[in-house]
Amino acid sequence: MYIATGFSLRSVKTTLGRLTYAAPTDFWESDVARQPLVFFHGFGGGSSSYEWSQVYPAFAADFVPLAPDLIGWGNSDHPDRVYAVEDYLQTIAEFLEAVCDRPVSVIASSLTGAMMIRVAIARPELFKSLILVAPAGLSDFGKDYTRSFFAQLVSTPILDRVLYSSVLATSGGIRGFLEQRQFAQSDRVSEEIVAAYLASAQQPNADRAALSFVRGDLCFDLAEYIDRLTTPTALLWGTQSQFTPVEIGRQLAEKNPKAIRYFETIPDVGLTPQLEVPAVTVGLIQKLLPQLELA
Repeated sequence: MYIATGFSLRSVKTTLGRLTYAAPTDFWESDVARQPLVFFHGFGGGSSSYEWSQVYPAFAADFVPLAPDLIGWGNSDHPDRVYAVEDYLQTIAEFLEAVCDRPVSVIASSLTGAMMIRVAIARPELFKSLILVAPAGLSDFGKDYTRSFFAQLVSTPILDRVLYSSVLATSGGIRGFLEQRQFAQSDRVSEEIVAAYLASAQQPNADRAALSFVRGDLCFDLAEYIDRLTTPTALLWGTQSQFTPVEIGRQLAEKNPKAIRYFETIPDVGLTPQLEVPAVTVGLIQKLLPQLELA
């Protein structure tokens, strides 16, 4: 699978298996002491650390960028199990404990961003700051994602895996989803992006984590937790995000203005600006990181 130039794969052991991450090689060797900066991808068929691969190399001169594949995704282990929110809260904390010897700044997207808020509430000593792209639990403010048509459809045994292999984990299925639901402009979906998602989606047992997500096993109401966050945080939100509209983001931010210091919207962008407009995303992170450290 795709790894950015100047980076290589490493791994750590977690409770659920081997978690693989991209880390800088000697290409970026420097006499300057650099702090870790960790980039976590979101959820969805074919998700992986590739999601941040056009962004994290821009920070290698000043930081040690790390980009993990969550358990069940990308190059990490894919245990044959039904996944729960607690699995990811635990393995995210284990990863940060294993690779970071100090509080770190973390960048994360979508449902993983929402989970990061819960990890930061439980383990605030692990974090210096958070920059989160459209973080939402997908059942926010009392909405029950599991009642949606698609969640009900993939909750049917046998049918769920048939749908995954014949629709979700195909080149056409991935391109269609990216163009119609994830990106604001379909011409921004490149062949490389489709190929990277497809490679992750077709890993052995990749359907286990993906179906746990689509069924709603990993969803929760972030509004019930966010007011307990104390880590300085910035939220980024594409104005054309379909799954989690900007209005949801504003409501979440208003619940905790003490911790959520910045709310930035990105015009004409969907759920993943890090893929759709990576240069803009780099610029916003570069602007927000020092501001959060002073907050």
